[in-house]
Amino acid sequence: MILTKKSLFLLAIFILASLQAIGQEKPSILTKYNVISGNITYAVHRPRADLADRFGNSLAIGLGADFISKKSRFIFGLSGSVQFGNTVNDDVLDIVTNEDGNIVGVDQIAGIVSLKQRGFYVGARVGKIFKIASNSLSGIRFTVGTGLLQHKIRLQDDLENINIIAGQNVKGFDRLTNGLAFHQFLGYQHFGKSGLFNVFGGVEAYEGFTMSRRSFDNTLMRRDDQSRVDILVGIKVGFSIKFNLNETGDEIYY
Repeated sequence: MILTKKSLFLLAIFILASLQAIGQEKPSILTKYNVISGNITYAVHRPRADLADRFGNSLAIGLGADFISKKSRFIFGLSGSVQFGNTVNDDVLDIVTNEDGNIVGVDQIAGIVSLKQRGFYVGARVGKIFKIASNSLSGIRFTVGTGLLQHKIRLQDDLENINIIAGQNVKGFDRLTNGLAFHQFLGYQHFGKSGLFNVFGGVEAYEGFTMSRRSFDNTLMRRDDQSRVDILVGIKVGFSIKFNLNETGDEIYY
């Protein structure tokens, strides 16, 4: 889950392979039609700013849909992703642990609680594919967007014996946070001549301007009313399913 030189090298190989593939294609009919594209994505993220104080690296799985115009190659789309990770830097249970660092359950047995990151992003985007070859939609893909970014800490009670984090009580610990966010992506989009090999990959970033949405924080013993700046940067790859629309938009070609 760490962004390493190996990850960047694999991304570079992906882009070079796609460029080679598009260079070998014969003129296609892709540029004759407007396109609707459905996307499945996978990303690796590293937190920055306030988010880095709370979480470590994370993964994201997403879905999206784009309309791509045939002449200008402008992109208008919607996207959403779920984010998850296993590294939580914020010890939200510190105030309820004993001297041994344990939380005693209802049966007087020390509980086992795992802290995990959970979150999501939903939003709209606009952008453009900058052509490399005139006979294809493939090229450099750049999009910007805005939406809602949310994250919280999941408290997993493995033995289910700790009442203090059960039910509504968990709201005092989970740090539920959300707010307006901006998103950018820069990479390479490849649409295959056959319509089957449609992939993209590149780098992305989120900047969220968020606040806690809980009325009471057990650690602070009051409401957390501080504004936050939550940033994610990472690498994303995706697979696209393409549908070609004819001139009148009343027929679809796969």
